[in-house]
Amino acid sequence: MKDIENLAVKKLLILAAVVLLSALAVVNLNHISKTRLVNRTGQSFETGVVVRILEDNIQEDGMRVGQQTVVVRMTSGEKKGQELITTSSAGYLFGAACTVGMRVVVIQSIAGDSVITSIYSRDRTAVMIGFAVLYLAILCIVGGKKGLRGALGLVFTFGAIVYVYLPAVYLGNSPFWTAVFICAVTTLVTMYLIGGAGEKTLCATVGTLSGVIIAGFTATVFSQLSGITGWNVSDIESLLTLYETNGIKIGGLLFSGLLISSLGAVMDVAMSISSAMKELCDQNPSITRMELMKSGMRVGRDMMGTDSNTLILAFAGSSVSMLLMDYAYDLPFLQIINSNNIGIAVMQGLSGSFGIVLSVPVTVIFAAFVYCRKK
Repeated sequence: MKDIENLAVKKLLILAAVVLLSALAVVNLNHISKTRLVNRTGQSFETGVVVRILEDNIQEDGMRVGQQTVVVRMTSGEKKGQELITTSSAGYLFGAACTVGMRVVVIQSIAGDSVITSIYSRDRTAVMIGFAVLYLAILCIVGGKKGLRGALGLVFTFGAIVYVYLPAVYLGNSPFWTAVFICAVTTLVTMYLIGGAGEKTLCATVGTLSGVIIAGFTATVFSQLSGITGWNVSDIESLLTLYETNGIKIGGLLFSGLLISSLGAVMDVAMSISSAMKELCDQNPSITRMELMKSGMRVGRDMMGTDSNTLILAFAGSSVSMLLMDYAYDLPFLQIINSNNIGIAVMQGLSGSFGIVLSVPVTVIFAAFVYCRKK
């Protein structure tokens, strides 16, 4: 018993040391001096509440034309507590259809005694944070301990992307290999939180990483054959500024994004197959390796169709505005199929689906050998 307790203490100390070193590395990574791309001297984004509408811009037909003139009581910044007269445009990207009591975000520029303000948008901070907290709470309530661990894994993944992936890419590291590293780390942590340390977690991790790497390899081959690269994205002109000022390798952003976006679906397939095969092996210890592989493939076949649809429909859904424009303008087939945007959407959907489908046999074969290795 004492030996078991000592072993547990050693494991805990090793885990604490790894967490501490990782935290120090992340803190050091985020000490970045960013190149100033836009001069924002004296300008800030502050919050406020609309208290009066001095001049509205709504028309008889319900449309809004021009701009509103409103009075906003500032709730942050240098002018906090003061009431300022400002304007809100009728644009769809900027401005807001203000009503009394609405919380808004105000662009505030101060130069001496001069104050220039305009409404940037409605303040959605509370709504976004509230929905995120509500989702995590429901996940924990419905899922119990597993849900809580899943929520911790989700928070860790988000933190890894924001505090590791983005700074590393900004510093000039390869987006593709940084994404591979992020996928490996988040997979290990998420699988450990959900399944604990054991054979099931090991098999699911190997299956997930294999699927993600296959997706990246397929996208690379597609890129070589079709000529579509990370330089063909729609916001390339803005990205070129980052390339010229910071040397960011923007050509790899498209493929790194593919790896990260396909990670969740591949992880779902790998863990489900690994868990099902482990349960089969536990319930029937006499099952042979070949029988276990056949059962795992039957489970995998039932999953790969739905998960592939999920991934392809996710990319198609993100491109639905573009598809509708192509349909409305009745563009020729050759123009549509050879456009960069369609090519990128097809590459993302199919490459991710390749990763899902081929992760099934990898997970099944590896799990069968691990679970039946004693036999």
